[in-house]
Amino acid sequence: MADGELPAPTLREITVSVRALCEFGAKRGDLDRRFTPAPTAQQGMVGHSVVQGRRSGHYLREVPLSGIAQGLTIRGRADGFDPELRRLEEIKTHRGNVARIPDNHRQLHWAQARVYGALLCRSRSLESLELALIYFNVDDETETVLTETATADALEQFLDALAVTYRVWAEREAVHREARNAALAQIRFPHADFNAGQRLLAESVFRAVSQKSALLVQAPTGIGKTVGTLFPALKACLRQPIDKLFYLTAKTPGRQVALEALARIQGVAPERPLRVLEMASRDKSCVHPDKRCNGESCPLARGFYDRLPAARAAAVDTAQLDQPGLRAVAAQHEICPYYLSQEMARWADVVVGDYNYYFDGQALLYALAAQHEWQVAVLVDEAHNLVDRARDMYSATLDPEAIARARRQAPPSLRRGLARIQHAVSDIANVQTEDYDVLDAVPDSLQHALQDFIGDASRLLAEQGDDFPADLQQFFFDALGFIRACETFGRHSMLDSQMDPSTGSERPGSTTLTIRNIVPAPFLAPRFAAAHGAAIFSATLNPPEFYRDLLGLPEATPWLDVPSPFKAEQLDVRIARHVTTRFREREDSIEPIVDLIAEQFQRQPGNYLAFFSSFDYLERTLDRLRQRAAPLPVWAQERRMDERARSEFLDRFTASGQGIGFAVLGGVFSEGIDLPGSRLIGAFVVTLGLPQVNPVNEEMARRMDELFGAGYAYTYLYPGLRKVVQAAGRVIRSTEDRGVVVLVDRRYLQPQIRSLLPAWWRL
Repeated sequence: MADGELPAPTLREITVSVRALCEFGAKRGDLDRRFTPAPTAQQGMVGHSVVQGRRSGHYLREVPLSGIAQGLTIRGRADGFDPELRRLEEIKTHRGNVARIPDNHRQLHWAQARVYGALLCRSRSLESLELALIYFNVDDETETVLTETATADALEQFLDALAVTYRVWAEREAVHREARNAALAQIRFPHADFNAGQRLLAESVFRAVSQKSALLVQAPTGIGKTVGTLFPALKACLRQPIDKLFYLTAKTPGRQVALEALARIQGVAPERPLRVLEMASRDKSCVHPDKRCNGESCPLARGFYDRLPAARAAAVDTAQLDQPGLRAVAAQHEICPYYLSQEMARWADVVVGDYNYYFDGQALLYALAAQHEWQVAVLVDEAHNLVDRARDMYSATLDPEAIARARRQAPPSLRRGLARIQHAVSDIANVQTEDYDVLDAVPDSLQHALQDFIGDASRLLAEQGDDFPADLQQFFFDALGFIRACETFGRHSMLDSQMDPSTGSERPGSTTLTIRNIVPAPFLAPRFAAAHGAAIFSATLNPPEFYRDLLGLPEATPWLDVPSPFKAEQLDVRIARHVTTRFREREDSIEPIVDLIAEQFQRQPGNYLAFFSSFDYLERTLDRLRQRAAPLPVWAQERRMDERARSEFLDRFTASGQGIGFAVLGGVFSEGIDLPGSRLIGAFVVTLGLPQVNPVNEEMARRMDELFGAGYAYTYLYPGLRKVVQAAGRVIRSTEDRGVVVLVDRRYLQPQIRSLLPAWWRL
């Protein structure tokens, strides 16, 4: 038996694509993330067809090939083969100077050609073969042809070397999968018993994932939604052949809670059954933020692919690959932790990360799942945030100041194109009679100007790469995003033109154009449909039709409203009937609100949160409170707070402390924070949290009325009361907590509004 070859009795049936085989074992050298404009998928397909169409009549296109090496079944399609020349071609499309294609990509491309060559020599009993790597430039349609002649024996040896490496890994992965499933069969709920409502939640999630369906869940804060969804989803992985579980969150604290829950589920055994990966943004993961992502600049990018196999092997033995775990493995092997996390997404059982990793237009996890045909289950935490986050993902803006900055930095070859864009924007502004206007479609002149600029800039970027000025490169990305939004523009979007009122008609170039996605359903629906079951959950998902409509869930998606474990006597909910906080009456409301806060604090000293709809409202009320003869201990959220300042704000809420923290409704302190017991005994929620009435929201309301017949509710009422319930939910965190919530506005007396508040509240 040759070195490295596995004994026949242990071989499993493993099939791998040529692409996956080569991506695993053939990349060498540096990580190189210097930006080079790449062809779109459509341009790539067209480029392949152009090259293939130039060949002779006996040329064979898309040749299916398969074979067995080291017990692996390897399959793929070679781009082309000329039987008369005995030449196999691997075609790759690109833009710009071919010399700028990173070396690790070239290594991968040659590996694919050689593997296809080995399989072709077998199938046609060839002793040798010419391999041609064709780089086709989609801009000028030129071909750069690199060739080598290889014997069948040499190609076979190359294939065997790759296959041995992958085979050993695949065997290890198969053993892990069996151990994982065996462990999942044995794991038990990590607490003595389910909380009230938690069992119903768990049973419903298990059923949804097992039956490959979606589930919309409203479950009150404090019942243990994280464990109550993760545990049954993991158990369902045994019922169905689910490869991976994605737990998606809106904020960093949500990731931490999920990681802690997974640690509890796995217990304290030294060998945990699951590989858990935390994915964070590059900004938070980067060790050398002052350096660029290439081997010439960053030491952790230099030789990345040479050291990756050892790092990958170490990482799979590190069950909890949270950010500290990733950094430790990456430091040991001197590679980038951020790109190590992207590699480990392929081999993790559970991935905990932000929404954008699955729902964004360029989402990594969604792309990997489609490429490798994984069966994945998706858990969406605090899902009320997904509507606004997804809207942002699929919106785009053209900022006049950004265009001007780009034009100042642009070389002469691009200034004319940027001037055309400015003129096209000015043409829109010249016919605009109000500061805000809505357009039916993006004018052709603007689209053509943007497309021409993108084409010219792409060619220049392909030559200069990272040497492009920062503002110019950023506007290039802005233009790309805007054109993508143009291509998908429809009833789910609206295009508006907003003029800076301080400049007036004298500077029409100050007009900002925005394509706003208002209904992300068309983009999210395919993501949910691709999942093998999904649970979308939050404490505030009422009414369910609002979330079904906007998130793209089927109309028949069941909605579970989990009963609260809390009793009405735990929370004293009061309505300030004598106060109205409508915008026109806010100045008059400040004195009554100050009196109300002072009286409640005097009656029951302790820690409180007071939530306001804006910083301006907050600051004016706080100033008036501080003017009282006996000022209360107070502290306030500031407009821009870093993580340290946020921690200092929360640290004021001690178990023996007394005072009032002022915060903005819908901000960082109105959800996702936990202040149990006497750390927080009450909250004042000032206003209904309704979004500001402005031209953008008014137009959105009109569109929502056209689409769903509920313009005011979908734009103002539901989003506003969601923030109210989230903020009030900070007070009662367990069945032992007691507290008070004061709803400051007489409109809370209205039946429609009261129907949207938690059923267990006694109003």
